[in-house]
Amino acid sequence: MPSPIVVYLIITRRSPITTLHFDDLSLLPLLYGEHNSHLHHLEKNLGVQIVDRGNTLVLSGSPQDIETAERVLRKMWERIQRNFDISLSDIDATIGFAKQDSKAMQGHSSHHADAKSNAVDKHAITTKRKSLVPRTENQTKYVEALRHNDMVFGIGPAGTGKTYLAVAIGVEMYEKHLVERLVFCRPAVEAGEKLGFLPGDMKEKIDPYLRPIYDALYDFLGTERVEKMLERNEIEIAPLAFMRGRTLSHAYVVLDEAQNTTTAQMKMFLSRMGDGSHMVITGDPSQTDLPTGQKSGLRESLDILGNIDEIAWVEFKNADVVRHKLVGKILQAYDDAKR
Repeated sequence: MPSPIVVYLIITRRSPITTLHFDDLSLLPLLYGEHNSHLHHLEKNLGVQIVDRGNTLVLSGSPQDIETAERVLRKMWERIQRNFDISLSDIDATIGFAKQDSKAMQGHSSHHADAKSNAVDKHAITTKRKSLVPRTENQTKYVEALRHNDMVFGIGPAGTGKTYLAVAIGVEMYEKHLVERLVFCRPAVEAGEKLGFLPGDMKEKIDPYLRPIYDALYDFLGTERVEKMLERNEIEIAPLAFMRGRTLSHAYVVLDEAQNTTTAQMKMFLSRMGDGSHMVITGDPSQTDLPTGQKSGLRESLDILGNIDEIAWVEFKNADVVRHKLVGKILQAYDDAKR
């Protein structure tokens, strides 16, 4: 049973003070962060003061800021107890949801806001090695679509978690025996550097383009397990061209960087779908590396396939970027410059 949090509220003439008491001492380092980095991050972003007294935290500041900080700490504690990792990016996302909850509570009960917050955790992705929760509302919609639709398009800027979450759901499905293998591919289109000038054989030339997929797989399965699954063909990572002429049955298939497909390539890939398969197509239509004048197969698919009800479409925005905060602002600045 999860350890309880005991909360004491003390009102002084200066400002409200909330005291949080945590019973499980072994989990405190994960909650507080190295050298209390998580607590300092909360102080900086929420305008509260947090005093560490062992397994007790004393929060002071404005009532609204304390309420938000308490909500964030409660959610972090719940996730740590459920063996979820906590990073600064996770904390930022939790802060964002907590602030949305605070707005939702205006005219609603706290139960209404907590229900909205718990809905995010309901979509938590759990694998044997690692677990995570969606960090934005669009990520939550994406995870739900990946679980309930046989074909999903995830469209939007870099850094929104399109590929990473797709890999996570694929591993989750594999470990639950919902699919027999994982297949990942992307078009080998150069972004300013010709493949022929890269060293090595074909695999060594292609691997740099597939590195984000390898990295995500290592996160959820571990290097040794990935290598063994590759040997047994339970994982296949290949350029898009290698998909021609095949039927992919009982597989979880991801096409990454789909904005760099031609119309013919996109049609070829989508028609590989076999019985019991799930297909995920991710990309950013604004970042194509195709030759000038050549239409992106991803962009065209939006017009051709948009009315098929069985296909789920999730569009990410710059606000969904979960990398460094500056990334979202930079992407937004470029978008504004085009207008």
